Amino acid sequence: MLSIIENLKESRNLADQELILLIKSSTFEDELFYTADQVRKSIYGTDVYIRGLMEITNYCQNNCYYCGIRNENSHVQRYRLCNEEILDCCTHGYHLGFRTFVLQGGEDNFFKKELMSEIITGIKSQFSDCAITLSLGERSMHTYQDWFKAGADRYLLRHETKNIHHYQLLHPKNMISENRQKCLWGLKQIGFQVGSGFMVGTPYQTTEHIVEDLRFLQKLQPDMIGIGPYITHQNTPLHNFPNGDFHTCLRLIAILRLMFPFALIPATTALGTIDPQGREMGIKAGANVVMPNLTPVKYRKHYELYDHKISSHEEAAEGIRQLELRIKDIGYQIVVDIGHVKRES
Repeated sequence: MLSIIENLKESRNLADQELILLIKSSTFEDELFYTADQVRKSIYGTDVYIRGLMEITNYCQNNCYYCGIRNENSHVQRYRLCNEEILDCCTHGYHLGFRTFVLQGGEDNFFKKELMSEIITGIKSQFSDCAITLSLGERSMHTYQDWFKAGADRYLLRHETKNIHHYQLLHPKNMISENRQKCLWGLKQIGFQVGSGFMVGTPYQTTEHIVEDLRFLQKLQPDMIGIGPYITHQNTPLHNFPNGDFHTCLRLIAILRLMFPFALIPATTALGTIDPQGREMGIKAGANVVMPNLTPVKYRKHYELYDHKISSHEEAAEGIRQLELRIKDIGYQIVVDIGHVKRES
């Protein structure tokens, strides 16, 4: 009889109670991490793709109860990068070996359809061998279509939680989970490589909620899946809740690798924030992407989604060289590659 982990590897699925057991129990960790690592190596080898992250704005119209850049947080020093600053970040990143640029920000209506299309076209004209990933929240389908036509390749939009009641506990009433999910389906239909995901250990989250998230991802079949531990921010309504559990997050990375063997799965900054070896441990559990920060240093400390975010005061040039050595030490290597998702033949 196959073990529960071998069964997950072969079928890419388990019954709800079996998933709950794997998520909650540390008993199977060694086998789970080993098997996930072997599956990742069979598809991506020991390559780790790097993405150059640019946090282009910390303005946000939303008031998510957990987020440090929520609109009603008056303690945030707001900023926006101009076109020239964004292109300078790309130039710097290109020379460091980045072939994907991720433009991330709050839901800031300053960056309207036309302005972002101009920025995307400008990047593509100078760096035609690079991919552009956007992570700018919920927009109209017309906006998404224009950005895709302008040259954007990928779009990251975490669904955050599939459970409607849980979603309502984390967001104000004007935010509706169905709208977010509709955006994801629309992005996929347009032709974007789509990324989704959720935080692990958010307030009021149950293991059953996480299983619902996994079931949603099974339906969506995203190209990228980003998860990380929930980390509190002192200036939010949910600041008294504890951080998410690091080891639960690692187990979920491994589970995701077995359920979605071809997906691009990042070892997130949040993992490295909650544990000094977090990103390396995420890679050993099945992740294959890291996203060093290319945002100009003077702005980084102001893009504080959660407290104590790492690398706020480090130059990307220093960070990437250090990261290369740390990843090499655990048997993997950062590669200069556009890093598209691989497809099952």
